[in-house]
Amino acid sequence: MTATLRLAEELIARPSVTPDDAGCLGVIAGRLSPLGFACERMDSGPDSFRVANLWARLGSGQRPTLVWAGHTDVVPTGPLDGWTTDPFVPSHRNGKLYGRGASDMKTSLAAMVVACEQFLATTPQPAIDIAFLLTSDEEGPANDGTVIVCREIQRRGERLDWCIVGEPTSVERTGDMIKNGRRGTMSGKLTVKGIQGHIAYPQLAKNPIHLAVPALAELAATVWDQGNAFFPPTSWQISNIHGGTGASNVIPGNVVIDFNFRFSTESTPEGLQGRLVEVLTRHGLQPGADFDLSWTVGGLPFLTTPGTLVDAVRDAIRDATGITTELSTTGGTSDGRFIARICPQVLELGPPNATIHKVDEHVAVADIEPLTKIYLGVLQRLNSSAAQAG
Repeated sequence: MTATLRLAEELIARPSVTPDDAGCLGVIAGRLSPLGFACERMDSGPDSFRVANLWARLGSGQRPTLVWAGHTDVVPTGPLDGWTTDPFVPSHRNGKLYGRGASDMKTSLAAMVVACEQFLATTPQPAIDIAFLLTSDEEGPANDGTVIVCREIQRRGERLDWCIVGEPTSVERTGDMIKNGRRGTMSGKLTVKGIQGHIAYPQLAKNPIHLAVPALAELAATVWDQGNAFFPPTSWQISNIHGGTGASNVIPGNVVIDFNFRFSTESTPEGLQGRLVEVLTRHGLQPGADFDLSWTVGGLPFLTTPGTLVDAVRDAIRDATGITTELSTTGGTSDGRFIARICPQVLELGPPNATIHKVDEHVAVADIEPLTKIYLGVLQRLNSSAAQAG
């Protein structure tokens, strides 16, 4: 059993469902402190939803800095009788490690720690700073996790140059895909107002569903942008529609439509909001009188173009696995959206993601050690680059 596998099992055995860290950060800090990392807790949030955050740094804070970022929290298991084995008792079957968080993302955290241990054993005086930014609130609201630590780092003026988030990005084998950006996400809640009435007397009522449908049809067919070389086109999707009393003979008084934009760097929140309102008004709906609209911007898009970090990761993956990796910006959001505001180069790299959030989540044992080797290779390459730059 490798050092990475042992640590991954130790973390999986802790039931760290959001926001409960279940002691994972203590385990990791216990490995980092002997290496010389200054480990600082930045816990945040009310007592009813207390989030555990760790900021650990090795170095002065003024040299080129690589940040390892990730989360110790996992999503709920769902019904336990659906699992073949206890989700918080690491188990092995057919060459796979099973347990909640095996893929998302405790194996990545273990690989990060072990890679640093191996790197510092041979390079006790590196030319770069190394840091860890870890939270127990990535799978949840994400209001008291990484974003809180990023604000404090920015307030202090600490230097960040590169960041690798350990999200499970691979498809078939570790290293076959990395995320060099993510789309932005913005949700909206549209309430179209009508007048409730008897369905047999529509002239005495105003059906808000009928009022909304023409505009919704146009919005669903709208091309918001064409995307670009790194991003697919922006998409708009309805997630929920709520209207009616449940009776078949009552025209509802209003209808509420929940929707979401996943948008590329070709669009902005302000521009998308303005275009949506323009469609509504063109279909005879006036703000305030006929509809109310609220917005929540969950994250802005970010993009890391090929350069120092992309090159180091690509080369490390090729040397460790023989794979030529694919750059991608598909998928959901991650805490990279917060880190990208204060760090110019952010990538996501982790094991295959086919079983994340599923019953019997697992990772192939054969995918674990290559991840450690890739992370170690990135450290070596960035350190060599910084040393040569002087």
